[in-house]
Amino acid sequence: MGDSLPMDFSPNEDHLAIIEGVDRVCADFDDHYWSSCDAEHRFPWEFYSAMASGGWVGICIPEAYGGGGRGITEGALVLNRVAASGAAMNGSTALHLTMFGLNPVVKFGNEQLKNTYLPRAATGDLHVAFGVTEPDAGTDTSRIATRAVDDGMGGFVVSGRKIWTSKALESEVVLLLARTDEVPEGATGSARFGGLSLFLADLDPKYVDIRPIPKLGRNAVASCEVAYDELPVEGWRLVGERGRGFQHILHGLNPERILLAAMSCGIGEVALRRAVGYAGERVVFERPIGANQAIAHPLADAHIRLRAAYLMMLEAAWRYDAGLDCAEQANSAKYLAAEAAFDAADRAVQTHGGLGYATEYQVERFWREARLQRLAPVSQEMTLNFIAQSVLGLPRSY
Repeated sequence: MGDSLPMDFSPNEDHLAIIEGVDRVCADFDDHYWSSCDAEHRFPWEFYSAMASGGWVGICIPEAYGGGGRGITEGALVLNRVAASGAAMNGSTALHLTMFGLNPVVKFGNEQLKNTYLPRAATGDLHVAFGVTEPDAGTDTSRIATRAVDDGMGGFVVSGRKIWTSKALESEVVLLLARTDEVPEGATGSARFGGLSLFLADLDPKYVDIRPIPKLGRNAVASCEVAYDELPVEGWRLVGERGRGFQHILHGLNPERILLAAMSCGIGEVALRRAVGYAGERVVFERPIGANQAIAHPLADAHIRLRAAYLMMLEAAWRYDAGLDCAEQANSAKYLAAEAAFDAADRAVQTHGGLGYATEYQVERFWREARLQRLAPVSQEMTLNFIAQSVLGLPRSY
C-alpha cells in the first residue's frame, strides 16, 4: 500500500509555537464577528490584517522574498487552527490563496515575476485569485476555452470566462490558465492538457468583469464569475513554459488539496467541540443528553474519523515538503477530511436538535461550509476516479 518511510510523531516545538501563535490571533475574533461577516457578505479585513501583521500570511513564501520560508506542513497547521477557531472557511480561504496559491510562481516563475509579487505576498499586501474552472469545462481542464492570443509584441490578449474564482473582488492579480495553442486531434493521456499556459495577470477592471455568485455558505469570501474581454497580459507574466501551464499548476493543486484537508479537519473539530459541549450541558429526562449512547457514539465516531483524516493530511504534507510524490496522499486526505468534516458538522446539528437549525448556536454555519468540502476544489467522485485509475490501475471511466 505504499513505501515505508520514516515519519516522526514526536512533539515539534516549532509546530506547537505555530499552533499557539495562530490560536492567540484567532481568539480575538468571536462567533459574532464571523456570523456578521458571513451574513453581510463582508470580507474579514480585520482578521486578515491581524494575520498578515503576525507574518502568518507569508509563512510559505521563500525567505529570499521576505517570507517565512516554511513548507506546506506549516501552512496546513495555520489554516487548520484558523478553521478550528470558529472562522471555518470564511477565515481560512481569506488567507490560503495568498499563502500558497503562488507556489507555481515560486517553482517556475521568472525573476521579474518573483521580485514583483512575492515580497508583497509575504507581507499580505497582495491578494491573489485562482482562475481555472470554466462554465463549460468544469472538472475537465483539458476543455478550457479561455484563450490567450499572441499580440505580436511578445505579450498576449486574453478573452474568456471563468467561474468559482474565489477572492476575485479583493484580488489584484489572478493565476490564470488559458489556451495558447491547439492540442493535436486524438491526443490522449497527459497530451490532452497540452496547449494550456499559466499567467499571473492583472484583474484590470477595464477588461475584466467580476460578478459574485450567490451561494449557500462561506459568504464572507465571494466566489465569482469573471469575464475577460481582450485583457492585455505582458509576456513576462507567463509562468514557466508556454503550453505547460497544466503541469505547472499541479504544483498548486496538490498543496491545495492538502490545505483544504487541513481546513476541513478544523471545521469538523469546532463543530464537534460545540456538539460535545452542548451534549454535556443539555439536560433531558434528568440527565445530560451526552449520557445517551445515541448521542455519544456518533460524536466519538466523528472524533475518530477526524483524527484519521488529520494524520492522512500530515503524511501528504510531509511527503510534499520532502519532495516525494504525494498525489495519492493529497487526494486521499482531501477525500477523508471532507467526509469526516461533514459527518461531524451534521452530527453537531443533530445533537443540538431543533436549535442546531438556529443561527445562534453556529453549527448550521459549520454544516453549510463543511458541505462545500465534498464539492470543491474537486468532487469526491473525481477523487475516487483518480485513486481508481492512478493508484489501482483500473481503466479510465470518463
